[in-house]
Formats: sequence, structure tokens, C-alpha cells
Amino acid sequence: MSFVDRLIAERLGGENFGEETETYKFAMIKEAKARVRKERPDLSIIDMGIGEPDKPAPEGVVETLSHEAGKPENRYYSDNGIAEFYEAAAVYLKRVYGLDGIDPKRHILHGIGSKPILALLPAAFINPGDLALVTVPGYPVLGTWTRYMGGDVYPLPLTRENDFYPDLDAIPEDVLERAKLLYINYPNNPTGQAATYEFLQKVVRFARSHRIIVVSDAAYGALVYDGKRPISLLGVDGGMEVGLEIHSLSKAFNMTGWRMAFAVGNPRIIQAYGTVKDNTDSGQFRAIQKAGIYAMNHPEITDALCAKYSRRLGMLVEALNELGFDARKPGGTFYCYVPCPKGAGGGVRFSSAARAAAWLIENAGISVVPWDDAGAYLRFSVTFEADTVEDEKMIIQEMKRRLAGLKLVF
Repeated sequence: MSFVDRLIAERLGGENFGEETETYKFAMIKEAKARVRKERPDLSIIDMGIGEPDKPAPEGVVETLSHEAGKPENRYYSDNGIAEFYEAAAVYLKRVYGLDGIDPKRHILHGIGSKPILALLPAAFINPGDLALVTVPGYPVLGTWTRYMGGDVYPLPLTRENDFYPDLDAIPEDVLERAKLLYINYPNNPTGQAATYEFLQKVVRFARSHRIIVVSDAAYGALVYDGKRPISLLGVDGGMEVGLEIHSLSKAFNMTGWRMAFAVGNPRIIQAYGTVKDNTDSGQFRAIQKAGIYAMNHPEITDALCAKYSRRLGMLVEALNELGFDARKPGGTFYCYVPCPKGAGGGVRFSSAARAAAWLIENAGISVVPWDDAGAYLRFSVTFEADTVEDEKMIIQEMKRRLAGLKLVF
């Protein structure tokens, strides 16, 4: 054992760091893909597990970055952001979410993507012994960093029986006494559920009653369908008092790798986050912020993406239901979350969604993401690469043909 092993923090496992034997689902899927490519090179993989847009950022966004990147005034650290970005964000929130009264100087602070914002918030609020309420299945970053800070995480299962909303009334009193943060994510990854105004009202009442900060992860906030308008926690009476909402440019503007996001909400929460951020990073490159300004000034980019994803989801849901799945078109995101088959022809039985997903890759060349956190489910993504509507139809039909041959059991 190296002396380094004895110095590794307990939060990472201490001397046992790197000795975990559990095979994580994404590693399992990666291994299954590698086997298929090696053993069946003639079988192209239909990748419906991708969690990022299938196209690059729009031309105007790229051109703005190119134009701004070489300007001398953009070479400096941006620290906690540039004023123009915050002003554009306030206008965007008004235009898309109908939010009034957002002060760019007090209510908004940028981040180098949503992930760092979620990672830094526990450092601002969690002491050893404190607790975060976190919906599962879902994005684990805030929960992971809560544990890093010496806190605990209480999972809130998202089940179809409860419309994929957390059952806030079922949380034990002793848990509520320790809770400081409530993490929610709507439209939700992976379930695709979108928030209703009534649900957000209940969240605000809950947070007020128990003096808990709500962290609303709105990474997919603008991706809603069938005539729905994006809604915000901050648009609910009292939302600004109890909450912080995180908006990302990744999904709404195909800017995944650009790492551009912002937090908006209660000024004291923003101030606390900003203090930790100021001691963590030196801000996103100014030219990327200016490209983000261009994106937010053109919400029609998101409108076009919504039309594409809605069309693809409609085709996918129809195909899955014809195969025997119980699929429902989601209210938002670009994911379709369906109960996992119990098995397949020839007596095959699936012990978990993770096993089913690996089997689908190996036997049909179809990649999806499994979730076993609150029941066994598979997440299909419609961000597969297709240049035309006809290409989309061909991919869906090929997926359907391959799955039909497996004789899935439900």
C-alpha cells in the first residue's frame, strides 16, 4: 500500500478507495457495447441512451463565439460573470417563463454548467449532520456533495403511482428537522414528467413550513410539449423566498459542451453560492457568455428543438406501445421512461433493468439507460442522430423490428 492510500479522504473511501466491486450501470452498458462491436461488427448500434442533443450549437451561437473569442477585452477572468449575460438572462426569463422583477445584479449568478452549481451549493449550506432531500431516480451531484460535506441524503422515490412527483407528506418528522435542501428536477430526467403550477405551489408551502431551501434544477425547463408553456418555481407566490432555480443552455440551445448555466433566486442564496464559487473558479470565458447571450436572445432555437423532439417522442411512444410496452408521451425533456420488460422469448428473465438494458444491446444492438431506483424502468432518448424526418422514421422502424424479434415479455 502506497503512503498516498493512507491519505485519501474517507469521503472517497479512504484506504479502500478504488476497491469497489459493484458494476455500475453505465459501465455495464459500455462493456456490452464494446462486446457487440467486437463480436458483431455488422450490427450497427441504435443509441437511444444518449443524454445530450444530437446536433451542434446553432450557427449564430458558433459565429458569436468565433467573433468574440479574439477580442482583447474578452481575455480577462470573468470571475462571477459579466453584466451583459445577467441582463440577457433576466430578459430571457421574462420572455420564456413570464418572470417579472428579476434583478440581474441581485438575483442571478452564472455557473460553468449546471453540475458545478449543484456541487457548490452543499458547501454553502450543509454542515455535518445536516440533510438534503433528493428525488430518485435522478441526477446525483447535489446528493454526492452533501455527503462530501458530512451531511446525509434522504431519497424521495418518484413513482408512476404518484405521477413521478415526490411524496412530501410521507417524509418523517425527524428527517424534516435536519433537512436544509430539497432538490427537485422538472421537467424530470429520467421520467419526463413536467411540473404543474399546483405541484410547485405545494413545494413552496412545504419549504416555507419546514424552513427548507428548494433547489430547482431546470436544465430541461424550456423543453415542454403539446402547447404547454415553461413554468418556473420562481413564478409561484413565495418561490423567490424559498428557492434557487438553475437554468442551463445545454439542452435548450444544443450547447452541452460549452458549459454555460446560471442560478436565479433568493439574493441571500445567490450570495452564499457566489462566495463559494468565487473561491472555486474564475468564471466562464467571456466569449462563451456572449455566445450564451445570443442564444437567449433567440428562443426560437428552442422552439425548433421542441418541435423535433415532440415529433420523435410521438413516433417512439406509438412504436413502443405496439410492441407491448406501457409508454406515455412525456410532458418534457427528450426522454421516454417505460416499465422494464420482465423477460424475453426462450425463457429469458431480467433480474433488473440494468440486466435488461445490457441484454438489449447484446441481442438487438439497441442502447437504452436502465433505472432500478424506484422500480425497474428503461429510459429511451430521442436524441439519436437523424438528418431528416424520413431518417427518424427509419430509425424508429428499425428499432421496432429488432425489438419485435426478441418476443419481449411484460
